[in-house]
Amino acid sequence: MTTTYQDPEVRRALRALADDRPSVRLKAALAVGTTPDERFVDALVERCAVEPEFFVRDMLTWALTRHPDSLTLPRVLAELDSERTRARSQALHTLSKIGDRRAWPALTRAHLTDPDDEVARAAWRTAVLLVPHGEEPALAAVLATQLGRGGRETQLSLSRALIGLGDVILPVLDTAAAAPDPLVRAHALATRRILDDPDTGFAYAIEEAKRVVALDGSPGEGH
Repeated sequence: MTTTYQDPEVRRALRALADDRPSVRLKAALAVGTTPDERFVDALVERCAVEPEFFVRDMLTWALTRHPDSLTLPRVLAELDSERTRARSQALHTLSKIGDRRAWPALTRAHLTDPDDEVARAAWRTAVLLVPHGEEPALAAVLATQLGRGGRETQLSLSRALIGLGDVILPVLDTAAAAPDPLVRAHALATRRILDDPDTGFAYAIEEAKRVVALDGSPGEGH
């Protein structure tokens, strides 16, 4: 639901942020971030939820990070429950830029397994950045349920997130490498390969893993 703003300055800024021209919207977001003012926080959060251009969304996020966490965090967290996928994904992205670990409890399994790939990818990146010490294995277990999901970019994002957790991912990768689904097995093997050798490219690792899985056949076949 759109807020009705009474302050003329905020209304002017909001009009600029909603201008048809991306360059105008970018300039407006830059201006708000350059001179932070708590009156603009709600408008920035609202615009993040609907802004179609990536580079403008990134500037909106930057503008939000220029304001105190005490103002931005509650408003951004509220967007995590939005029905709009862009609102959820951008809120997660913004939380990763704010970097306040108090946001961690708001990141749920539902976000990490969101059916929208963009939302899920943002949730994976943010969770790895904010996970408290000691909770990495539990996070790895949830992330491993997404192995084999989506296209190449989505799989790369998940591998990067898992690798960001370090060696705690080894048990879940070993389990996934024996899964019935060949896509899950290949993704787990590719992720393990990159963990062992960070210089290995994902494209090479995943294709090699698929060949290994194809040669090995299905678990239980006795190969």
